[in-house]
Amino acid sequence: MQNERLRAAMAAGGWTCAALAAKVEVDPKSVERWVNLARVPRRATAMLAAEALGEDVHALWPALRQARSARAVSPELMALYDQRADVPVSVITDMLAQARERIDVLVYAAVFLHEAYPRLNDLLRERAAEGCGVRVAIGDADSENVRQRGREEKFGHGIESRCRLALMHYRPLAGAPGIEIRTHGTTLYNSLYRADDQMLVNTHVWGLNAYRAPVWHLHRHENGKIFDAYAQSFDAVWATATPVREE
Repeated sequence: MQNERLRAAMAAGGWTCAALAAKVEVDPKSVERWVNLARVPRRATAMLAAEALGEDVHALWPALRQARSARAVSPELMALYDQRADVPVSVITDMLAQARERIDVLVYAAVFLHEAYPRLNDLLRERAAEGCGVRVAIGDADSENVRQRGREEKFGHGIESRCRLALMHYRPLAGAPGIEIRTHGTTLYNSLYRADDQMLVNTHVWGLNAYRAPVWHLHRHENGKIFDAYAQSFDAVWATATPVREE
């Protein structure tokens, strides 16, 4: 796994590994590992590097947001965001862009993705063309569970409208090789965004819109069980979902 965001930032500024290493006073091999192996530097070093590159340190290394006490409990927790609104969209899109085997998205609507990143469909097509399987499950606007979620959020029919808008965004992908789009009517306790062995879990809180609820950034670990529990949850919902047909 590579740190594509760091690679792009260095390329944009004309930085070589040796030059950045000299700037932050580390060995060039350390910088190479940051880029090619997605290693995370010490916080102080990361802040110096981010300042030199003119980037947000958490956009380059999301794991630096992690809650240390939580990390001690689970090796799978890379970062914990207070609310989804705090997660840079680049964290999600970079994660998807790095996927080589699997992308899974389970939401009611999440129209913020297409609004903030209009190339999302193109990105998913590109990943599928490279052999990455893509599955997207969005909420069925006519299901009782979606309507109930709207009542709980106090947004009325807003969520139903967002589900229909999400379907409009994703429908052009229906039938594309390697991509499956489905609608589901399940009670959704979390929105899931998976790319290979990374996953963002946007928890749902009664009475709050998802953008105000916390997000866990997980990385599958051989000694952990959290990632696989959410992955199995996705599969269970997927099995009940209805395929979206080409128009």
